[in-house]
Amino acid sequence: MNGTEGARLFREAWIAGVRRHFPGEPEPGFVTPWEDVPEWQREVSGIVAERIQGLMKLSEGNAARLSREQKGRFVAICWATEVSDQLDEPDPAELAEWPDLPLWHRETVADVFEALEKTA
Repeated sequence: MNGTEGARLFREAWIAGVRRHFPGEPEPGFVTPWEDVPEWQREVSGIVAERIQGLMKLSEGNAARLSREQKGRFVAICWATEVSDQLDEPDPAELAEWPDLPLWHRETVADVFEALEKTA
């Protein structure tokens, strides 16, 4: 899977997770279609997708045994790292610590990991 495909899958899994876990109606930015996502988000999505797939390959698939929380934490840490690298002044919400993320967000990033682990 190339970077663009991984980034698109990341976004599709994110949107599906938001729709599944967000309480009520999500903010429009949470479910923005791929075509309308800013370039920096596309790049970060692709890099994080590659990291998930790389972890799966490096672990010979054993990373699938991680708990949902561990999977979600991995995505959240990778996301925050790449956002910090891409943006000079990132929104603090993009860099939030795991305990500070709302439950819907934690569940969504775990869904993202699980969608991408199947492609490695």
